[in-house]
Amino acid sequence: MGPLAGVRIIEIEGLGPGPFAGMMLADMGAEVLVIGRAGSEWTQLGALNRGKRRIGVDLKHPAGVGALLDLLDTADVLVDVFRPGVAERLGFGPDVVTDRNPRLIYARLTGFGQSGPWSQRAGHDLGYLAVSGTLEPLGREDGPPPAPINVLADFAGGGTMCVVGILGALVERASSGSGQTIDVAMVDGAALTMAPFFAGRAGGWWGPRGTNLLDGAAHFYDTYATSDGRWLSVAAIEPQFYAALLEGLGLAGGEDPADQYDQTQWPQKKALFAAVIAQRSRDEWMDRFAALDACVEPALTPEEAPAHPHAVARRAFRNDPRGLPEPNPAPRFDRTPSEVVDVADPTDASVALGAWGLDDATIADLLQAGVVT
Repeated sequence: MGPLAGVRIIEIEGLGPGPFAGMMLADMGAEVLVIGRAGSEWTQLGALNRGKRRIGVDLKHPAGVGALLDLLDTADVLVDVFRPGVAERLGFGPDVVTDRNPRLIYARLTGFGQSGPWSQRAGHDLGYLAVSGTLEPLGREDGPPPAPINVLADFAGGGTMCVVGILGALVERASSGSGQTIDVAMVDGAALTMAPFFAGRAGGWWGPRGTNLLDGAAHFYDTYATSDGRWLSVAAIEPQFYAALLEGLGLAGGEDPADQYDQTQWPQKKALFAAVIAQRSRDEWMDRFAALDACVEPALTPEEAPAHPHAVARRAFRNDPRGLPEPNPAPRFDRTPSEVVDVADPTDASVALGAWGLDDATIADLLQAGVVT
């Protein structure tokens, strides 16, 4: 099942963006084999490991590298999350691998990329956001840029961009017959998500942090606390939605909709909205806005979101084998639908290696030597 059924992917074990890319590819039907350290346990990261198999391989042992090269001979994609030069030192850099398998797509996923003075620098999501110009514009005018959870650089700029690159290379390979190496840098991907705002800041139509239409300055595009300590999302940008918002808040008689974009009034109107919204609970407000198209939504917690009627109707979430909720695959394909496959014995090395074409004698030797676990 899935549009990538039949595609074989080797994922070098890492944290965050690499497993996220592998999850998306496995959701779309690819056969994903994770290569971790020999003798180590698979770090259980919930949905990020779904649909995959995992083996441990001693990549500092020649036989371990040999086993990996044998696996890559029949692979379509390698997702390499090591720093630049590590794979080359270990013996499975792009030149070696693609000489053996010219159809292989070699995706290199790092923080700062394969070139440049910072290519060997250690980093994390927050730092990638900072140096890419993505962090400073976030947050309130009177406060520092926030430290968001690691979804913007790691998962959006890294893992998702890696998948986009792989899919593009697979399409090109269908006509050329050749693979290629992809340099995926999280700083590049994070910057790309900010594409219109670089020109906006330089051109003067996007101001400093927290002073713009879409970053919390406008009273009609912000979040507000409700009486029960929860939050309401208000995003009534267009005039018709703003008029419905005023109606739902009970302000239609006293507020002129024509004043919506008068920025001199935004602070006082924001204070008014905050005082009004604080008088009712979040769910009371949602009942009040149920029949109004005002772009007002509840800020659901991760515990609440799977049970929302819309999510239930679309089957947007599932429970994993442990009974814990996780998002179902996205996007959705009508003819080759993605699905989550709960792999039986995902860490059984014998089964994994056999499925990838290694013979029984070779598998026995690798296991006995402890090169593969």
